[in-house]
Amino acid sequence: MKVILVNGSPHEHGCTDTALKEIEKSLHAGGVETEIFWLGKKPVSGCIACGSCRKTGKCFLDDVVNEFVLKAAEADGFIFGSPVHYASPGGTIKAFMDRVFYSGGKYLRHKPAAAVASSRRAGGTATLDVLNKYFTINCMPVASSNYWNEVHGGNADEVRRDEEGMQIMRNLGRNMAWMLKCIEAGKAAGIETPTAENDKRTNFIR
Repeated sequence: MKVILVNGSPHEHGCTDTALKEIEKSLHAGGVETEIFWLGKKPVSGCIACGSCRKTGKCFLDDVVNEFVLKAAEADGFIFGSPVHYASPGGTIKAFMDRVFYSGGKYLRHKPAAAVASSRRAGGTATLDVLNKYFTINCMPVASSNYWNEVHGGNADEVRRDEEGMQIMRNLGRNMAWMLKCIEAGKAAGIETPTAENDKRTNFIR
């Protein structure tokens, strides 16, 4: 079993990374392999709705999005971490997730996921609300913790001193490991992945 933890911050080893690495400890303790996928500092373009991915199976912009989708196809679960910018996810991870889910959503479907927000003071729950919507429109079970998946601090050291935040991260990792094992046990028992109905599209304006 493998979980990819996406660091959507422009800082490779900052607050968001600190939260993800605390989750990673619990995943490892639960026997789950991990990979931290940093989006880097290069600009990530938003989706331009060209439809190219519907024909080729991948985004025409060959960047971290296509790199991630290839990895996602082999992964079993995901955790997406974002800094809070103006009470929303950072622009880079928002553009990234738009394109990942539009061009490669089928590779994430029915796999558990979670979102993590890192802020100095506020805006975390609004950020989580945005990120969680990607999962719940794509038939993905959402892993949770004993509180909202947030850490607080202005730098990595302050995040480490957020005792409750770190506890929330550890519990999230445990819950993700447990969920993956439950899914694996279900498959071994012959429980098949459900097939979703997807033939109805009702527009508000007709």
